[in-house]
Amino acid sequence: MKRGEFYRVYRGSKNDPKDYRIFLIVSRQTLINTKFSTVICAPVYSNYDETIQTQVEVGIDQGLKHDSAICCDDLMGIPKSLLTDYVGSLSDAKMEEVNSALRVALAV
Repeated sequence: MKRGEFYRVYRGSKNDPKDYRIFLIVSRQTLINTKFSTVICAPVYSNYDETIQTQVEVGIDQGLKHDSAICCDDLMGIPKSLLTDYVGSLSDAKMEEVNSALRVALAV
């Protein structure tokens, strides 16, 4: 399990209308490597607005079925035990876009 990887999660949130949702791991790698049971993830939505600075466009090149966006304004902790269905990963360049979006979303 690594930062920048996508996983398909069944019922990531009780409020999510979809049975499955794709999430990107955004926690720092040192946390992921510990025994801590959860990691911070950003959901991927197929409906998005490319003008919002906290959304990063992704798609087939990253292992997804269609064009979507990583939403850095909707971060959530997900138990590592639910992250078993690997989908794909981001390139270093695309991960830099996520890092920028996270900085905007968190105002840091």
